[in-house]
Amino acid sequence: MTMRIAILGAGPSGLAQLRAFESARRAGAEVPEIVCYEKQSDLGGMWNYTWRTGLDAYGEPVHGSMYRYLWSNGPKEALEFADYSFEEHFGRPIASYPPRAVLRDYIMGRIEKSGVRDQIRFNMAVQWVDYSEQTGRFTVNVRDLKKDELVSEEFDRVIVATGHFSTPNAPFFEGLECFPGRVLHAHDFRDACEFTGKDILLVGSSYSAEDIGTQCYKYGAKSVTFSYRSTPMGHDWPAAFDEKPLLLRVDGNTAHFADGTSKEVDAIVLCTGYQHHFPFLPDELSLRTRNRLYPGDIYKGVFWIDNPKLMYLGMQDQYYTFNMFDAQAWYARDVILGRIALPDASTMRADSEAWVAREEASQSAEQDIDFQTDYVRDLLDVTDYPAFDVEAVADLFKQWKHDKKDDILGYRNCSYRSVLTGTLAPPHHTPWMEAMDDSLEAFLADSLLEEAPVRRIA
Repeated sequence: MTMRIAILGAGPSGLAQLRAFESARRAGAEVPEIVCYEKQSDLGGMWNYTWRTGLDAYGEPVHGSMYRYLWSNGPKEALEFADYSFEEHFGRPIASYPPRAVLRDYIMGRIEKSGVRDQIRFNMAVQWVDYSEQTGRFTVNVRDLKKDELVSEEFDRVIVATGHFSTPNAPFFEGLECFPGRVLHAHDFRDACEFTGKDILLVGSSYSAEDIGTQCYKYGAKSVTFSYRSTPMGHDWPAAFDEKPLLLRVDGNTAHFADGTSKEVDAIVLCTGYQHHFPFLPDELSLRTRNRLYPGDIYKGVFWIDNPKLMYLGMQDQYYTFNMFDAQAWYARDVILGRIALPDASTMRADSEAWVAREEASQSAEQDIDFQTDYVRDLLDVTDYPAFDVEAVADLFKQWKHDKKDDILGYRNCSYRSVLTGTLAPPHHTPWMEAMDDSLEAFLADSLLEEAPVRRIA
């Protein structure tokens, strides 16, 4: 019987797994039958934008947390696929910080070149996964959203690539239920123009708060206040920004903070993170973790130790993204193909616990970057994934951190050198704070002429 593999999700992680098997097939390997289930109508995962929030057209929870005007908050050179450069895709060098539409086009280009789209079944929402000790196989129950029918199929391996930035973690604050303005989680944030002329409060001090806050300021928010639980971001903010200790309560439009100060606000955005949420998995297969660089209970950050026939991709907190997902996918593929043998459960658990302990000992962002660099290198060294200088990517991340500290509103104007091609990215034709049009056409235009008008906020 031909081995069958189910991949759950056709975002960057699931697509990495499809690409890994296709690479092996083109090199002459016999690969399993693969079925990738995707509940959206197209591939791309989080990089698909939708105006919808809450539930989609079929009553399924909206997966995407993507918003209009989102630009990459890290240099593209740090996430470049080793087998498909930005220059190959676009035919020329482009600036280091692309908007969402440009990055999605890049993802789509690699998949179209690979020819794996026919392995993806769209509008298929996974409802439940069972594992039988008797047969050693999984039963995957999926709802065909268009037909409104439940379909069940058996598989020898299941790869969970559904991501972990789509189920909001939304804590309660006293008075929110009576707040007269807008309250939303970052998952439901769609358009910064909604907050033009308003005083907004963002609860949180990580990347979502930082990015949504600067986006809103760019599109005309009157003031931006961040409320942090433990440590402020500490950037050199313009006068319209402020950082406050934890929000305690809201009284009307007045937000009260732990230091005794208060602020009148028109809207509150909860940038309070996401939950690892797998409602389609039984307890004995479900990963339970906070957002961290190395979740416990999985070997090599991929294999569910209690049943390594189940694999997880992309479940880490991330500096590395696309290329780390590739590293995981190539490793998972080689285990499935019998090229890499897994050790026994006790050895896998000891290895996982050693990585977790090392992460917990890290004391700085630079040490975190080095940690994840070593993790990616550990995966790459035993597969045939195309060689690239992971340590040079680590240097890019460290430079990016310094550039953000130097200019939180201007770091996206910096240029970096590709570790694949050696090309230094050209500057974008428009400084980020003035680039109001985030379309692919405007970004790729050589100049802001009639073919690429820029919409400006009055």
